[in-house]
Amino acid sequence: MPYFYFEVLVSSQRYHSAKLLTYRHESPLRPGTPVIVPLQRQTVVAVVIRKASKPTFTSKDILGVISTRTVPAELLALIAWLKEYYPAPSGQIASLALPGILSSKSRQSQTRQAASQLPTPLPPLTKNQAQALRQIQEQHPKSILLHGDTGTGKTRLYIELARQALGKRLSVILLTPEIGLTPQLATSLQEAFPDQTLVMHSELSSTARRNGWMRSLESDKPLVIIGPRSALFTPVHKVGFIILDEFHEPSYKQEQAPHYLATRVAAKLAELHQAQLILGSATPLVGDYYAFKEKGLPVIRMQQQAMQSNFGQKPIVSIVDLKDKQHFGRSPWISDTLIDSIEKSLASKQQSLIFLNRRGTARLALCQACGWQALCPNCDLPLTYHGDFHTMVCHTCGYQQKTLSSCPDCSSDDIVFRSIGTKFIVAEIERLLPSARVKRFDSDTHKTERLDQQYTAVRQGSADVLVGTQMLGKGLDLPKLSVVGIVTAEASLFFPDYTAEERTYQLITQALGRVHRGHIPGTAVIQTYHPESPLLRAAVTKDYEAFYDQQIIERKRYGFPPFKYVLKLMCTRASSTAAQQASQRLAEKLRTSHLPVEVIGPNPAFVEKSHGKYHWQIIIKSARRPVLVDIIKDLPANWSYDVDPISLL
Repeated sequence: MPYFYFEVLVSSQRYHSAKLLTYRHESPLRPGTPVIVPLQRQTVVAVVIRKASKPTFTSKDILGVISTRTVPAELLALIAWLKEYYPAPSGQIASLALPGILSSKSRQSQTRQAASQLPTPLPPLTKNQAQALRQIQEQHPKSILLHGDTGTGKTRLYIELARQALGKRLSVILLTPEIGLTPQLATSLQEAFPDQTLVMHSELSSTARRNGWMRSLESDKPLVIIGPRSALFTPVHKVGFIILDEFHEPSYKQEQAPHYLATRVAAKLAELHQAQLILGSATPLVGDYYAFKEKGLPVIRMQQQAMQSNFGQKPIVSIVDLKDKQHFGRSPWISDTLIDSIEKSLASKQQSLIFLNRRGTARLALCQACGWQALCPNCDLPLTYHGDFHTMVCHTCGYQQKTLSSCPDCSSDDIVFRSIGTKFIVAEIERLLPSARVKRFDSDTHKTERLDQQYTAVRQGSADVLVGTQMLGKGLDLPKLSVVGIVTAEASLFFPDYTAEERTYQLITQALGRVHRGHIPGTAVIQTYHPESPLLRAAVTKDYEAFYDQQIIERKRYGFPPFKYVLKLMCTRASSTAAQQASQRLAEKLRTSHLPVEVIGPNPAFVEKSHGKYHWQIIIKSARRPVLVDIIKDLPANWSYDVDPISLL
């Protein structure tokens, strides 16, 4: 039997070579055909790249063809680009677009179409939304930064853009920051386009993910694809818009190799499809805002609330000084003002949200009397307290100083070295308000109790008080919510990272945006060690420009993005000494290489020990990103990296 030979790209975390592999098949296949092939002792998914000559060795057979429809050429081009821009083993990169579930026995397409429904009528566009729509149309196909305040109805605008694209037989990819926020957005789109909306994310069942992938590949109708960053790699044809909602969120950065940033990948995919990229946020990233201004790309501002009301545009905001203990008669951490507000909300059968502005336990050094915090004199970043050595360390440059026993500003000895967590806040609320139904939402919440599983019930009023971290500050629209309380406004400033101020501004702004959205009047209580902080004032007044101007000055002064590209190199060893020595050898090699880079460190990582291993890191800055990519390609074995990291922790 005559055979046809093909070079294929295999999708496997175990395949590290950059080479294409040659297989044979009894029938001709087109480039882009998804197939099943043997790889060592595994059966894996692959895609045909091109025809090949008969090799000198005996090649293995292609075991099956997943579909006769080919993977979009734009998606294959994106994979090729990723290999150069975010260096990683080709098998890992291919697995982004070719999920392993396609190799299961029941891999045949089961594209059961949704029952035909009539779309739900939508409210007319507000004047502000209509103006933004016209500006987007006028700028096509330029990328757009949609700077829309919370509550201005960006979702309604996304639906209108999707309607226009579908009318031109073009598909739309609409990304959410994380899976937990997908149901809310998906519901809105499914009501508008019931037969053409497809949700894609990793926590769907294997069958649902496989069928969704196949439906996207084989659909003759344009679709609206909704999901987190992984939805970018859905095999959808002829894309008209790629929209990233809340594009400032750190979850758009993949923490595992390849360490891609969804905003950058989306921009490349939009370029390949000649589609328009829309980046939507109430709190744009400083680096992206700077890039848009420098390149002369349009920034569209939305400030008019979508739901008009007779109780004003802004919530009533009370700022409570954490240093003034007379405000804390009933609890050491929850002010009387916040407790009173929650009680009024309970009496009105409304909801309250208690927001803890932190991402973990920060080992900070903070004066509770005046708010002083230990900062690095070189990086202007918080020092991290290490109790074993009684030392404060900068995890970026390595600066160290002995821990102070009294505050250098006010001489008080009331210095703390810890933070509180969500479980403590829940216990306090339950003690103070025993009749309240309290629900906690954070990364420790059991899967069945997570927000994406409980969203409908919470929206309908199943809980009186919601307690959580940043996931509760993102994009939620709860009609019964009347109170937002922020326990410690600057808690995320305690993290020793150059993005700490930006994250704090974002989290406060987003949390305040959960109330006073046109349903019922809203109240916000912000507890802070720095009531006069310019950052806090900018967040409360929605003065993004003032915040941005200050941040750009700081970033330029200390050489952080967007003025320098950054590479983080990580070393993990069985002992701290081994990790330190390996890091010092590499740092010295880089310093003597005469490359146009600044080498900072090595230093212990913020989490120095985990799973019995020790972690050290080196930070490298350069004005030329390709130099950093070349360093990655020449890394010694057993080193990992993150290029364009969103955090230096």
